[in-house]
Amino acid sequence: MSAKSVFQEEKNPRGIPKAPFIANVEEYLGGPDGAVETPLKNFQDAIAKYRYMDANLTQRRKGLEDKIPDIRKTLHMVEFLQEKREGKDKNNDLEDDLSDEENSDNPEKPLTTTFELNDTLFAEAELEDIDTVYLWLGANVMLSYKLSEAVSLLRSKLDLAEASLKATIEDLEFLREQLTVMEVNTARVYNWDVKRRRERRLAGEANEK
Repeated sequence: MSAKSVFQEEKNPRGIPKAPFIANVEEYLGGPDGAVETPLKNFQDAIAKYRYMDANLTQRRKGLEDKIPDIRKTLHMVEFLQEKREGKDKNNDLEDDLSDEENSDNPEKPLTTTFELNDTLFAEAELEDIDTVYLWLGANVMLSYKLSEAVSLLRSKLDLAEASLKATIEDLEFLREQLTVMEVNTARVYNWDVKRRRERRLAGEANEK
């Protein structure tokens, strides 16, 4: 029996196999004389596979939990710029009816903000008329987008990241359930073998008498 055969065909939505619960150890081993060494080794191999998947998913979860706040913060900033831009366009339409003299008395003030240079260093900047932003796409790639395109892209990336995080958390919970099942199976087979050995020893001692 290989380690692969330990897993059931039933899987969760992301393809992680379900661990079987061994209700009847003797039947699972093929009878009262069944060997336990190979099944126990296969159980340990299965547990190692589950733990490997758990470690990978835990790392993935941490990456997503770090990434989602950054995406959300960037989205809020771009939405703010878009709202400011749309508000300015509406104001410009209203100001078309005003005289040049009245316009000169109310000059548009640039937006003052700070931006992050590194984890502990920020710089101040003035943003004037903005209709384009630059977004990091990863792998040292930065592209320019119109504000509406950037909002659409960031919302899409945020939705995908949140859905991925939800699936990852579900997979981690499922994995830990399967790990518990396999650890219980291991203990049940081991204890069954201990009991069998004791019964055989006692039977041998009784026969000698």
